[in-house]
Amino acid sequence: MAKLENKLKKKIKIGVLGGSFDPPHHGHLAISKEAVKKFNLKYVTWAITNQNPFKKKGSNNLKKRINFCRKLIKNNKFIKVKYFESIISSNKTSDLIDYLNKSQKYELYFLIGADNLINFHKWHKWKNILKKSKLIVFDRHGYKKKSLNSKTYKKFNEKMVTFVEFKKVKISSSQLRKI
Repeated sequence: MAKLENKLKKKIKIGVLGGSFDPPHHGHLAISKEAVKKFNLKYVTWAITNQNPFKKKGSNNLKKRINFCRKLIKNNKFIKVKYFESIISSNKTSDLIDYLNKSQKYELYFLIGADNLINFHKWHKWKNILKKSKLIVFDRHGYKKKSLNSKTYKKFNEKMVTFVEFKKVKISSSQLRKI
């Protein structure tokens, strides 16, 4: 009976934006705001990774990046900054999605930029991410054509991937690190 009652409860819609956030910027904030508005999310969690497996070691340590994130979002109570790796002993998105799904109280929306969709099929257990969350892809300047031609989008297209066009912020963490 308790399992049936749990299934009947409405799930809380949350967004998950993962990354190294080195440094966090207004693009991260813009897609978080857009996701909350467009998909009626309760909040967005910025899941900070100690080390992105696809990037070189960043210039700022984890503590500094978490503090930068908290400063950037201070007036945006719909964003939570979290470090899950010490809890789940992994930096893999698939493991994070599994962890968040355990409670069965969330409807997950995994947020990425269009540049990440290009190589999404190389991510650890990428099909598990698609199975257990709604993949929301935000257009990034110069990446739309490549992302729509990606292996993931060609295979799953609108069935499992939602492509969002919006007023883009022309900044990236890699550009900011060069300053």
